[in-house]
Amino acid sequence: MSANTWRQPTGDSAPSSDSGPAAPPADGDPGAETGAGATAASDESGQPAASDESGPPARRFWSARRIPAALVALLSVVAVGLLLYDVVSVRAGRSAMRWRWRLAEELATRPLDDIWMIVGAAVAMALGLWLFLLAVTPGLRRLLPMRQPTGIPGTEEVRAGLDRRAAALLLRDRAMQVAGVQSARVAVGRRKVKARAWAHFRDLEEVRADLDATLGKAVTSLRLARRPTLAVRVRRPKRKG
Repeated sequence: MSANTWRQPTGDSAPSSDSGPAAPPADGDPGAETGAGATAASDESGQPAASDESGPPARRFWSARRIPAALVALLSVVAVGLLLYDVVSVRAGRSAMRWRWRLAEELATRPLDDIWMIVGAAVAMALGLWLFLLAVTPGLRRLLPMRQPTGIPGTEEVRAGLDRRAAALLLRDRAMQVAGVQSARVAVGRRKVKARAWAHFRDLEEVRADLDATLGKAVTSLRLARRPTLAVRVRRPKRKG
């Protein structure tokens, strides 16, 4: 997922990384005050509270894989239904279908090194490997799991995810706020965030240092369960003509 833009007035397009102090509860319940502080507490540099860092590890979201499951179920029903119909027809005194005789004859007479036997085995192995990978991998690569809240009663089963495109847009907006950046492009992966910026004034090393600091705080403020590494590249824009 990536986001690309040219410099525009930022205004209120990007939320501030400083969430501010939490308001005390009206009923004076210390437990509620502790819970509110756990969700909103942050230090002056935008780093999350230490209690959130030690939360339980969040697992990736699993895809329902409805289309592959529907295709496999449909093909299975068709194959099993056709075979069952032919078996019942034979039991009723009718002759078996031609495809069954032909399939049995081909399997009995063709050698194992025949090209069609090899192709059929390769196709069956590829389909089986594909179904196995679908069964053991989570999928939903566009969703990045976020850290689970701690210290708040009733949130043990709460799971949150952040879309990679939304994260890229937020980081892009933060990059555009750095002085000297004319345009920026951000790609967010599960393990790495790649940011490319074009600076039309200021020294490139100074712009890169500011981008590292700004995007580092922004990535931390995303509160992802697995913090991705940050890679920043800064260049001069190409001159027209």
